[in-house]
Parts: sequence; structure tokens; C-alpha cells
Amino acid sequence: MSAFGKGRLCVDRMPLPILVEAMGLSGLPGGRILPCSSPARVPARRIAVRRNHAGHSVFKLVSLQGPGTLPMSQEKFVITLSCPNQPGIVARVCTLLYAHRGNILEAHQYDDLATGKFFMRMVFNLGEGGDARELTRDFALVGQEYAMQWQIRSLSERQKVLLMVSKFHHCLADLLYRWRIGELPMDIVGIVANHPLESFAGLDFGDIPFHYLPITKDTKPQQEAQIKAVVEETGAELVVLARYMQILSDDMAAYLSGRCINIHHSFLPGFKGAKPYHQAHARGVKLIGATAHYVTSDLDEGPIIEQDVERITHAETPEDLVCKGRDIERRVLARAISMHLSGRALVNGSTTVVFRD
Repeated sequence: MSAFGKGRLCVDRMPLPILVEAMGLSGLPGGRILPCSSPARVPARRIAVRRNHAGHSVFKLVSLQGPGTLPMSQEKFVITLSCPNQPGIVARVCTLLYAHRGNILEAHQYDDLATGKFFMRMVFNLGEGGDARELTRDFALVGQEYAMQWQIRSLSERQKVLLMVSKFHHCLADLLYRWRIGELPMDIVGIVANHPLESFAGLDFGDIPFHYLPITKDTKPQQEAQIKAVVEETGAELVVLARYMQILSDDMAAYLSGRCINIHHSFLPGFKGAKPYHQAHARGVKLIGATAHYVTSDLDEGPIIEQDVERITHAETPEDLVCKGRDIERRVLARAISMHLSGRALVNGSTTVVFRD
């Protein structure tokens, strides 16, 4: 085993549980390695450790297959969790994975020093004799012990997604395309629109159920009750507002809390309301953008998942900005959905923790 060098700790062919508690990772000092009496061998591991600009610990662990390891399943699972931070969380989780023949393929963690919360995402597979159901059962005890919000799911499991749209359907068309080519691993269980099917004549919905749910100021409660019924009937795990231009009630926003993503036609915060690109043009801005965020009862104030911008010039018209804006919106929304589906976006109060590669 080598010492720290250039912010990187290399551990070659050592038994688990590992694990590395270094540079503030879950609180143990000095890069200690927790030994294990088991003779079982695991793949060589490289743990890259760094500190970000806020002084928070961030690491990524990569597992490299080598001779003498247990045969591993090809199915990959992901654990995501958040909880109040305290020493020993990483070691506790990794020890449990080892006990269930787990092999860690990728790991990210983040300590939010401002809020005292800890976030983690791990991708792993299971060796011979490992059982995901038994692991999930035992992990529930760990989750209770540390007051965790957590989830374990197979990465091969496609989440059920409900898409909602109004008359602007460029984001919807883009999501359908990405879904059909396999870029977004999800099952689209329905499309809800407050405009009739004829408004989408240029799109091919195939056998995706289409729900025309018109809305007026007086019928909003009834229409939202119908949306809830569709969510329940389809088992939708994620609802995407793909330019659905209706404000959700506080009750509806609470019902969809943590599982509803909206694309906002502006680089938030700023230029809210109608015709944001015309507002931007009138102000002479040099950048326009779009924001994908989780929906809350505060209009366009939910935790931000993804944003992007594009440079513009004084010579461009409002119509030019609208055209560029459509392109940014579809890209940002698709990236946000991908991050959610892969368990990379975790809510942290009014913000998010997004684990990127």
C-alpha cells in the first residue's frame, strides 16, 4: 500500500471492508485502512481523493477486475443515500456490501459542511451467493440507524415516466427520439396534454397512451385529480413537465415532490413569466439559457438539476433567441432526466447534489 501522493491513494489487492477513511471521508484520520479477517480477495482498487473549492471531501473509487476474484454478476445496482453526517457511514455501507458479496464499481460522496448532511452514490454488482433482496432487507437496518433517505435499484430496471406537455412540443419530440434510440432508459407510460391530439399531428406516439385533459381556471382541481389518477394507474415514478405551461397547485406540487422535473425557459433566476426571450432581448442580454429543476410549490424556485446557456449578439432578433432557446431547453431537460434516472441527482434542501463522472 502506498502513501498519499498527489492527492491519490492506491490500494493494490487488499481484502474488504476497505475501507478508506481518508482526508475527512467519514471522519477517520490519517487514511486508515480497516482490516478484514476474511481470506476472500477482491479486485484491485484505486481511490481518487480530492477536495473541492469549499473544502468538502469528494472521492471516486474504481474497481479493476484481476485474477483470483469471485465471479461477479453482470447486473449492476445503484445505492443512493442522504443522511445527517457522522463518522463511519462509508465504512458501515461498504462493510454491509462486502458481507453480501458486493463489488463496488463506482462511488461518489459529498459532505455538505453548511447543512451537516452526507450524500453518497455507489454502483456495484454481486458475487456468487449475493442476493439483492437480502441486501436491501439488511440495508433497511443501516438506513434506520443513520436516519437515511436511501434507495437500492438495478440499473437495468427502467423507471416509469409520465410526460406532460402543452402546445410547444419540441422537448416532447426530443425525449421521444432519445427514448426510442435507447439514450434515455425509461418506460414512457403516458403523455398528458391540455391540448387535443390533433395539436401533435407531426409526432408519432406509437402505442403510448395519450390523455387529453383540458383545463380552465374553474376546472383546475378536477383536472389535477385526473392527473393524479393517471400517475396512480400507470405507476409513474417520474413526471416530466416537457413545456407543460400550467402552474401546478401547491397540493399537486406536494404530491409530486422529488419526482417531478420541469424545464424553465430561462436561466434562473430571472425573466420569469410570459415571453422570457423577448424580455431578455429587451434587456440586451448577451447570454440566454434554460433551467431544469425539481418542482415545488414555489413557482420556478425548485432545486436546480441542470442549466445551460448560449451566447447571443445584438444583431439577433427575438425570434432568433426563441429558436436558440428551444435547442437549449431540449438539451437541458434530457440531461436532467438522465441524471435523475441514474441516481446522480439528490435533493439537498433548496439545491441539489449532482454526481457527475
